[in-house]
Amino acid sequence: MARRPQRRSNGQRAQRRVRDLDNEGIIPVLARAVREVEGAAQRGAVPPSARTKFQVVGLLVREERSRIKADTEVSESQRAEQLKRLDGIATILAKTATRDTTLLHLLAEDAEVGEAAEDLRREMKKRAGLEVPDEPEVDEDDPDAPVLEKRVVPQSVIARRLANPFLVPDFTGAAAQHARPRRLAGWELLGPLFRSFEYGGASACMPLPEPGSLVAASGRELMKHQSQVVEAAAQGHRTFLLADEPGLGKTAQALLAAQAADAYPLLVVVPNVVKTSWAREAGIWTPGRTSTVIHGDGYDVDGWADIVVVNYEILDRHVGWLGDFGFKGMVVDEAHFIKNKTSQRSQHVLHLADRLRARYARPLLMALTGTPLINDIEDFRAIWQFLGWIDDKVPLGPLMEALEETGLSPADGPAFYGAARTCVVNQGIVRRRKVDVAADIPARRVADLPVELDDAIGRSIKAAEKELARRMVARYHSALETRVSGRTVEGIDHELVRRVAGWELEDSSSKKDGENVFSMVRRIGQAKAGLAADYAAQLARNVGKVVFFAKHVDVMDAAEKLFAERGIRYASIRGDQTPKARQAAIDSFTEDPDVQVVVCSLMAAGVGLNLQVASNLVLAELSWTDAEQTQAIDRIHRIGQEEPVTAWRVIAAHTIDTRIAELIDSKAGLAARALDGSDEEIGASSDIQLEALVSLLTAALEEEERQRARRARALRTEAVYAG
Repeated sequence: MARRPQRRSNGQRAQRRVRDLDNEGIIPVLARAVREVEGAAQRGAVPPSARTKFQVVGLLVREERSRIKADTEVSESQRAEQLKRLDGIATILAKTATRDTTLLHLLAEDAEVGEAAEDLRREMKKRAGLEVPDEPEVDEDDPDAPVLEKRVVPQSVIARRLANPFLVPDFTGAAAQHARPRRLAGWELLGPLFRSFEYGGASACMPLPEPGSLVAASGRELMKHQSQVVEAAAQGHRTFLLADEPGLGKTAQALLAAQAADAYPLLVVVPNVVKTSWAREAGIWTPGRTSTVIHGDGYDVDGWADIVVVNYEILDRHVGWLGDFGFKGMVVDEAHFIKNKTSQRSQHVLHLADRLRARYARPLLMALTGTPLINDIEDFRAIWQFLGWIDDKVPLGPLMEALEETGLSPADGPAFYGAARTCVVNQGIVRRRKVDVAADIPARRVADLPVELDDAIGRSIKAAEKELARRMVARYHSALETRVSGRTVEGIDHELVRRVAGWELEDSSSKKDGENVFSMVRRIGQAKAGLAADYAAQLARNVGKVVFFAKHVDVMDAAEKLFAERGIRYASIRGDQTPKARQAAIDSFTEDPDVQVVVCSLMAAGVGLNLQVASNLVLAELSWTDAEQTQAIDRIHRIGQEEPVTAWRVIAAHTIDTRIAELIDSKAGLAARALDGSDEEIGASSDIQLEALVSLLTAALEEEERQRARRARALRTEAVYAG
């Protein structure tokens, strides 16, 4: 007789439902993940992947707790059971964090959630059978849009790997790099090392050798302080924290040190605002070495280049192939960007440095920053780790050996601190101020800072420039066709070019609407505003007071907004101020040490002011004459100024801005000769405007000629094959 199935009671069904809940949903996934993190912490230092998992588990526990509390379809007993299980996971997280307290920062309200963490969160939700929304479309040209982590490998890099699949490692000196403490075993040393810099002492600069030569291989002359760093690299020093003040040529020193150490291929990680400038400087100082700049997904990267420049903002996409590329040297510019070790950018930089050391025991590693060492010394923890001087817990290699050789310990108090500071400095800290090397550098210089306008505004500006060129080309051809007399010339009629440019300039001056050279230059200024203000903010933090000049009110407004967001106090000098308000702004900048920046109108503040309390100036927009630029610089370069003056001129690369800067410089030479008694006339603003349009039209006509020649060659080739 068949046995009749037994009916389950309500209690049995409830128990079965609870057991089902034990094995479905997000909680089982979180439970497995938290045990994996706990195991990693028990084995030693928590690796980056486990740190990411720790953060994601914490975030998902919060989300699930909120969801359960708001769920009205579950019974109270089920809700209590689920919350109890989440508390168990949270308890394991807390116990794990006691082994490494830095993990707690990952769960702070303002903690940065990186792309890897977002990907893992989505993966864990999918594993739990939860609905995961599609990833949002991201406009890569929107600077405020989140950057989704998508690892890419440029095709030219793949081709290089195929051509040279074997990279020979070099483990020379590996034993010294991993030296462990003997006498100082058991002492907590990192805290005392950081505190040693708070006690002051000797200059924070390692002993540097006398330079062998003041002339670089490129033929350019070096200043003595620059040559000393290059000579140290040539003699075998391989780690540098180059903390010279801005304006002392850290870029040139890094490039030439890499050349002296033969540290190629060389990886350079920089802020976006200066990556074009780095490629330009590489061409100037090491012309025999090819360089490539990574933009976006790197489709135009030269995989065979000696120098690869990438900005922090896109490092997440390229960190995979960069780690396997076989770099022998790495430079990190504005290295204070990596001070937060929990940030993705810091973890990527530290990972790449570890990859270099894994393949080459003594790669060239250089961290560049103008931040004074005495401020926020804990910020240098990540930088020292990048250089391989320390890890999360102890000093490493040569630094530990040097500390052992002092015969001192933290128990010896001031004696230890002085000796420890010297040991750290001698690892490669180089810090010179302008006043220290005043004899080496000019009293005043203008330094160009090219920036890329690679967002939507930048594209629209370049499109408008092409449209302006197209309009002038059409006008030029129309004038050629309707001309009934006069000479004819082969190629471009440069006399007619000047006439067409003159007509365009007259139209631009009389018409207030439509795109013209004046509206285009103004839009370029607006697009540069944020980048220029960002650089001024960096200068203010690194070297003190900064003067910021702009032509237009909206550029000044954008700069002041950024300074306010950064917590940087500023004064403002504008044309619509009363004399009393103007003087109050000047006094606040010159007398209040907490006012770091003064934002000045080029027209209102370009003359008659004494702002020599600062020695750095940012020109956010170009003027139409060298005289206006010089007047602005003379606000700080005047009698009584005790430091060399640097004017940072922000220029939009690959736009008419570059042509205008070149023309201003050429006219400045004419003006100087005129003042010296030459017959040359000093150029007016209309000269620059006309010459800029002439240059734009000439370049467009030359490109037209090249395209016509290419088409002609193609037709001839086609005819040959057809015959």
